[in-house]
Amino acid sequence: MPLHVLDHPLASHLITHLRDKSTKPATFRTLAHQLSMLLAIEATGDLEIEDKPIETPLERTTGQVLVRQPLVIVPILRAGLGMVQPFTDLFPDVSVGYIGLERDHQTARARSYYCKLPPLPGRHVFIVDPMLATGGSAVQALDVVKSHGATDTRLICIVSAPEGVAEVEKHHPGTVIHTAALDRGLDDRKYILPGLGDFGDRLYGT
Repeated sequence: MPLHVLDHPLASHLITHLRDKSTKPATFRTLAHQLSMLLAIEATGDLEIEDKPIETPLERTTGQVLVRQPLVIVPILRAGLGMVQPFTDLFPDVSVGYIGLERDHQTARARSYYCKLPPLPGRHVFIVDPMLATGGSAVQALDVVKSHGATDTRLICIVSAPEGVAEVEKHHPGTVIHTAALDRGLDDRKYILPGLGDFGDRLYGT
């Protein structure tokens, strides 16, 4: 399973403060942005580059620049919105799609209520969702983007549970997952332990 857990002291620092229940929404949003920036850099570490001749103030040299590659980021609403800006800051030409999935707290399953996507064939598609718990939302989102022609898809999460990782692998084997933390597992309500609670509620103060 191509699972990549972010290994960086700053990531550990940020995730600890995200977990802390005393962290206020404004600080939570800042921490989420910073951690998403680290994940965005990690998840795009294999983008293609090409040589580019340039002149410095002192001499001619050859540097490297990104090959023009169409990137698409697809947040799972609503919590995934908190992870979008780092991608748009780093890659101004990125296209943004949206998939709306709402968790039913009785069944722990997601209900689809919105979908708006740019063209996906031939593009790198990054699905962002802060919490990979049961894996149901991630699997549904992967189903949707693949039905729209996506062939190069990656999943970017802040906190993941082993059950969710296994569910993605079961339905979409080989999907690359980038996460900042792989937690112990799920409780009887399908919340991640130790986790950080409901990401969307904490992000928006609801």
